[in-house]
Amino acid sequence: MRGQTFKQGAQAAVPTALGYIGIGLACGIMASPYMNPLEMGLMSVLVYAGSAQFAMIGLFAQQAPVLAIALTVFLINIRHLLLCLHASTFFRKSNLMQNIVIGSFLTDESYGVLMGEQVHTKEIAASWMMGNNFMSYASWIVGTVFGTDLGALLPNPESFGLDFALVSMFIGIFSSQFTIMLRRVKIKKLFLVLGVVGLAYLVLTMLLQNSLAVLFATLLGCTVGVLLDDK
Repeated sequence: MRGQTFKQGAQAAVPTALGYIGIGLACGIMASPYMNPLEMGLMSVLVYAGSAQFAMIGLFAQQAPVLAIALTVFLINIRHLLLCLHASTFFRKSNLMQNIVIGSFLTDESYGVLMGEQVHTKEIAASWMMGNNFMSYASWIVGTVFGTDLGALLPNPESFGLDFALVSMFIGIFSSQFTIMLRRVKIKKLFLVLGVVGLAYLVLTMLLQNSLAVLFATLLGCTVGVLLDDK
């Protein structure tokens, strides 16, 4: 039966893990002028957030104060509040500690794998999700550490434009999730929700920081989606 064991979750996360190794290598190479492999490994273990770690590297390059780095990481990762809230609805039968562990290691990509699995399996076990999360976690750590080692051998690694690698992964995740949504949601409703999110984001960026604009635009889109789902 799918969606039950830790091993099945780890197997489902293999494509994500391979992508994480590639993105992790890019992140490590970008970090190599400012960090050694041990420091990069500790960052990946404790922060574990691709977009935030890319941003931190840029702030390290600018010698930004610690408070500015911490605030930036918080704002970038605040979207995970929404992901965790939704993911928790699949694990209501799991205990509090299991839900805390699942939420602590949830990423955009492991959330995407969860959504893909939910199409095939209505009852997903916490052990499956932990396998999904920890396979991705381990691969990210390995990728970033080896990337930092590799970057030390390359002159001027910033010139390769490797920071765009994470954006490419997000585009790939969105395209696969969009295909799944087209099968389950009426196209008119789907584009209406996306239109609301896009318009709200454009308006909110004039008033708020980019990360907060993303958060509130997404919340508005979720609200519209729930209202439409009842019709």
